[in-house]
Amino acid sequence: MKVMGISGMPGSGKSFISDIATERGAIIVSMGDIVREEAKKRGESSKETAKNLRAEFGQYIISELTIKKIKKLQEEGIENSIVVEGIRSLHEVDMFREEFDNFIIVSVFANPTLRFERLKLRMREDDSTDFNVFDARDRTELGFGIGSVISLSDKLIINESDVESYCEKINEYFDEINL
Repeated sequence: MKVMGISGMPGSGKSFISDIATERGAIIVSMGDIVREEAKKRGESSKETAKNLRAEFGQYIISELTIKKIKKLQEEGIENSIVVEGIRSLHEVDMFREEFDNFIIVSVFANPTLRFERLKLRMREDDSTDFNVFDARDRTELGFGIGSVISLSDKLIINESDVESYCEKINEYFDEINL
């Protein structure tokens, strides 16, 4: 079983990588979904839950919960590749590499202006139409160490053109690694 992580700033295009991986038979484990599931149980916003979980259980609780979920899939006999969406720190990368042989990180980059426009259209709970809020969110993500993860990734895919070209880049890489 191949386990791969995806990283990138909000609105960069991580979900396209996940969608294509799913089409190729991979199972997606989203760290953001884990936070959203916990938020629903707690009756809090995702942002509050992410902050509270870290305060209660330590900075790397989300990655620990993610690893636990992947191990459960393995115990259930799942042999499909697994893609972890939402890696944010080098410590998380190290944790995944300790647990899973040949763990690789694929990151996606898009400039802030383009990402902001995408988020305004997407409008998930944690998206904003206010650039200052968007910028503050980016700074929070960078504070987690996501910039280091992106810069030290095994593969960096630029997503600043049309969707077809971006999907083609993803498929080419997946062909290279036999995903």
